[in-house]
Amino acid sequence: MKIKFSILLSALSFFLGNHANAKSGMKFSSSPISNYKNNTRYNIAEHGASGDGKTLNTKVIQTVIDECAQKGGGTLVIPKGVFLSGSLFLKPGVNLELQQGAVLKGSTNINDYQKLNTRIEGHFEPWRAALLNGDRVDHLRITGPGTLDGSGEPFYKLFYSTRSAIPGTTNLNVERPRLTFIQNSKDVKISGVLFLNSGFWNLHLYRCQKVIVENCRFQAPSGPTPNRGPSSDGIDVDSSQDITISGCSFSIGDDCIALKGSKGPFAMQDKDSPPVERILIKDCIFEAGGGIVTFGSEATLVRDVEVKRCITRGPTVLRLKLRPDTPQQYENIRMSDITMENGGAIFKVSPWTQYFDLKGEQAPKALVRNIKISNIRGTGASFGEITGHAQAEIMDITVKNADIKLKSEEFKLGNVKGLTFKNVKVNGVKMLVPKVL
Repeated sequence: MKIKFSILLSALSFFLGNHANAKSGMKFSSSPISNYKNNTRYNIAEHGASGDGKTLNTKVIQTVIDECAQKGGGTLVIPKGVFLSGSLFLKPGVNLELQQGAVLKGSTNINDYQKLNTRIEGHFEPWRAALLNGDRVDHLRITGPGTLDGSGEPFYKLFYSTRSAIPGTTNLNVERPRLTFIQNSKDVKISGVLFLNSGFWNLHLYRCQKVIVENCRFQAPSGPTPNRGPSSDGIDVDSSQDITISGCSFSIGDDCIALKGSKGPFAMQDKDSPPVERILIKDCIFEAGGGIVTFGSEATLVRDVEVKRCITRGPTVLRLKLRPDTPQQYENIRMSDITMENGGAIFKVSPWTQYFDLKGEQAPKALVRNIKISNIRGTGASFGEITGHAQAEIMDITVKNADIKLKSEEFKLGNVKGLTFKNVKVNGVKMLVPKVL
């Protein structure tokens, strides 16, 4: 009788709670609860891995990962030392802890990274796996304060020498490993890790939901070519939703945070590339790179993006790449409380034509709308540019409450409608309408 009463009471409570939520108009999503509660720890050094920076540990570490998964999960521990490895594949229930002084260092031999059909630059093709890979690893936790080191320098040199010798060389013509690739996963948290010198993208999230990346550092060479890490993006959010990036710092050779999807004239029909949406970037510092946040180049529908309380010390505030070969829709972008400390341009909204292929089709349309930038302070280079290709429609952009000093007041404008300034002060002068040169 007591059991029946308890069940009835629980059901009534659930009904009343849902009724109250519905009545108030509020929406609640239940917090994911990990299915993996095994606290067993697997120290790779205790299983035969060598931290001398010379011994290739791929097989040893993968064996420990597999054992951990087979025994119900737990945490793979990388202790102090430099552990050289090729591509590793995490399993469901296996977390990763990089302890103080720990370095998981990628091999410089491309053949130590498995070649498989993988998502890269907006589609699938045979390419090299990342140093650290995870597929369907819900509830994954990767924690620092240790380092993931991509050993990128030989890969950078190979790319530049190949491009110099063979004109028209594309990013994918020279195989380079990403540092971390997580796909098809929910409730992922990555915290306190240094991502260093990735051969290609540092952290690639594909078809993931509810991911938190916090208090991580992303570093790669950022000088002029050839002293720059090509394609060394910090975080690539690819066809993913509900992503939070908080308290991170970026000093890299390409885009700091890139929001990506598919490419080509049929991209909107690509079922493997759902919209990128509900992205929150907050309390981050951007030292070097292409922009605080970049849309594209391979991207279709990107919306509901918020950036707040961030500092730029060089990168552009907002970078939108418009591909003439891809139907694109970028909308509902909010940026607030942005500090520019000798920053770059505020806008770089422009065509991106480095690589494209219309496949014999007519040029598709693009739409950019509903952008609001508010409470921006400090010093920068210029307003930048807002232009588009012939099929692009750009509208409803507002800059509000800005007090900035710019080296140049140049603002290149193209086919943009509804550009509004509200309480904008540049070099001490209030501006109602942007100056166009």
